Amino acid sequence: MDVILLENIRSLGKTGDIVKVKDGYGRNFLLRKGKALRADEENKIIFKKKKDEIIKKNLEQKKSAKKIYDKIKNRKLNFKKETKENGDLFASIKPKEISAFFLEIFKETIHPSQLDIKKEINKVGKYPIAVNLHPEIVTELQVIVEKRENK
Repeated sequence: MDVILLENIRSLGKTGDIVKVKDGYGRNFLLRKGKALRADEENKIIFKKKKDEIIKKNLEQKKSAKKIYDKIKNRKLNFKKETKENGDLFASIKPKEISAFFLEIFKETIHPSQLDIKKEINKVGKYPIAVNLHPEIVTELQVIVEKRENK
């Protein structure tokens, strides 16, 4: 399936590019989320008319993502959790919990789907995560899990 991208998508292309994608990915993700249009003649004409508007919207999203990036870059996310004797957590830390942390500490909304956790966070230690704020703006952060001291 050929589609016209309405926004920059990492590892796929930039706004306005016509790319070939698998049918399921195109139908179930790109078209449904409004990230692309089918690449037929009618949609090519529509895209040409709205190109400036689409690019302007994308730049605004990028500016917003850059502000969040400046606020969170090089930060460490500290979690104090109850652990078992061997350092294992009773429940692993999920993207939803990290997302809530961003809202509470930084007052910024970062959706769980924007978090790329490379390794399951289920023990005391340091874990790298990637935060995808925009297709062109990604930051690496450290999640530090420490044992909560019971008093």
